[in-house]
Amino acid sequence: VQLQASGGGLVQTGGSLRVSCTASGGTFSTYTVGWFRQAPGKEREFVAAIRWNSRTTYYSDSVKGRFTISRDNARPVVSLQMSSLKPEDAAVYYCAATRTGILSTMARADSYNYWGQGTQVTVSS
Repeated sequence: VQLQASGGGLVQTGGSLRVSCTASGGTFSTYTVGWFRQAPGKEREFVAAIRWNSRTTYYSDSVKGRFTISRDNARPVVSLQMSSLKPEDAAVYYCAATRTGILSTMARADSYNYWGQGTQVTVSS
């Protein structure tokens, strides 16, 4: 599976932005897809994940209630709608895919086998 992240950009504090992850190759509809982010000087951190059938979504506490992950397996695209953005949300956002659907592992970067190249999100204060 090849993943391509897009949609990053510059947004003001309190604004909204949607980043997308487009897949090619493989059977995308069978994969759990996650979003991670990495700010300069910080470790990569989990943001959100969605199971193959969209029935299970999982968010980090820092974005819960502000971000929404969704997927369209027919396209195939996984989107992350980000609202009420804060300066601390600024980072490079990466999408990743894994066959595991175990909830306890969906937040772990080492659970994911395929990664996109990342898209930059900048939040101005």
